[in-house]
Amino acid sequence: MNYSFENTVERRNTRAAKWDLVKTLYGAEDVLPMWVADMDFEVPPAVKQALIKRAEHGVFGYTFTDPDLDQTVIDWLAYKHGWQVKKQHLLYSPGVITSLHMAIQTFTNEKDKVLIQTPVYPPFYNIIQSHNRTLVTNKLSLIDQRYQIDFDDFEQQLQQGVKAFILCNPHNPVGRVWTREELEKMIELCKQYNVLVLSDEIHADLVLQPHHHIPAATIDEEMQDHIITCMSPTKTFNLAGLQASFVVVSDKQKRTALENMFNIQGVNHLNTMGITALDAAYSDGKEWLEALMIQLQKNINYVQEAFQDHPEVTAFRPEGTYLIWLDFRKLDLTQDQLKEFLQKEAKVGLNDGASFGEEGTGFMRMNIACPLSVVQEGVSRILQALTSRQN
Repeated sequence: MNYSFENTVERRNTRAAKWDLVKTLYGAEDVLPMWVADMDFEVPPAVKQALIKRAEHGVFGYTFTDPDLDQTVIDWLAYKHGWQVKKQHLLYSPGVITSLHMAIQTFTNEKDKVLIQTPVYPPFYNIIQSHNRTLVTNKLSLIDQRYQIDFDDFEQQLQQGVKAFILCNPHNPVGRVWTREELEKMIELCKQYNVLVLSDEIHADLVLQPHHHIPAATIDEEMQDHIITCMSPTKTFNLAGLQASFVVVSDKQKRTALENMFNIQGVNHLNTMGITALDAAYSDGKEWLEALMIQLQKNINYVQEAFQDHPEVTAFRPEGTYLIWLDFRKLDLTQDQLKEFLQKEAKVGLNDGASFGEEGTGFMRMNIACPLSVVQEGVSRILQALTSRQN
């Protein structure tokens, strides 16, 4: 089947956060939104058809996850990542961030130290601080326009009594897909210092060639029971509004404890449409995803090439995700000036790099999961504003 990713879908007036909050967030209706991490593409036809069929049924009472759904998830993980997971290892929750909140409450105590690698997805900070845990950071090193892990610092932080490490792989916002060697080093150090690994792998299916995603839980068999993996089809198939995710927990004691926390907090059920979409996406979304990755690669190539002749901005090539990390530091603007420049002069709405941590100051995050024509328009606005600024 041929899939087109060039059709523009009108999302305004659908309560779409990306589009209907533009004026609220950026101060004007004519700002082009390229921020929040959902796609402007329609879901796979099989998902759309499954949701329509379910809607036509007309009854939306309580639903549940069952062994058939478990098998669908297991088959997907085996197909996409060569990861053999058992049914009893699966738990379901509305979202990855929800699961991480539950895991922090379950496996750490107040004041315990929790490590993250910055700059990183803003909710990670809230996950730690809102539960009165102590935030510890391992700052990623930017070497030759590629982010790398400072392993000396990583170990030094773990030595201070870190109880849990929230791993982001693929990493949001810098787009790194951690290599086997990097994962082995991190897992080995966590093993040495008895640190629980909470692995956010929500972008795992969106890895660009020649890179490959390796689930953290497959690195070291002895550490498998000390790694909790959070995944979801929502980024992969543009289902974020349907709130469906799952957690892989191989250790029975940890799984029972986490499930109890899900029950206590009332987040132990998926909604009817989320179940339907998850099942359809993993069952019949393979070809669509292959076509999507080709389109994302085209969009990324365009952004890279467009900024090549403009050394004042560096566009990092992501190894995974559909998010591009843009470095505007050569403009020598404060973060507020940079935001004003992009919002008022370029008329483009990007994610504020500083929201990912102090290491994101001078940066912005661009979402390119939209028709190429929209990417071209957004990049053109930025380049025109840069030219006007120079004149």
